[in-house]
Amino acid sequence: MDDTPGIFGMKTRSTGGIATTWAKHLALYVVIYSPLQMAADLLDNYEQNPAPFQFIKDVPLDWEDTRVLNGEVGDFVTIARNDRASDNWYLGAITDEEGREPSVPLSFLDPGRSYTAQIYRDGDSAHWKHAPHDVVIEERKVTSADILDLRLAPGDGQAIRFVAN
Repeated sequence: MDDTPGIFGMKTRSTGGIATTWAKHLALYVVIYSPLQMAADLLDNYEQNPAPFQFIKDVPLDWEDTRVLNGEVGDFVTIARNDRASDNWYLGAITDEEGREPSVPLSFLDPGRSYTAQIYRDGDSAHWKHAPHDVVIEERKVTSADILDLRLAPGDGQAIRFVAN
């Protein structure tokens, strides 16, 4: 595959721009396996947006374990990956032009352990066409017994870092 995630500067010379959102570009670091990922955007775009850029700085390049949690070819997918160098997990969920609200059981997390979920998701007005930059970053405590309800706007995704406590 040839795809370059992590682009915040969505403007193009065409009138439509890139049909994606920032949250989806973060999720692609997890969904697309490549030990050669990079921060591909202009430095100015990252310096002006340090909060979402933090996920790019944190996400590892190689994985100990991979779980496909749901998906339909050409429509959507949710993938969880375990960092090879720590007990942290990462989740990437992406969708096509249809918005979706999947429920994702966190049973891939280690039982009996708590995690801090650092969630990078769409804001309420997020849409690839008119508000690709609307990303909300929030944290919550979770365990393997929890179920997360994701909200994926059209053309969007969601990225989550599960930090083992």
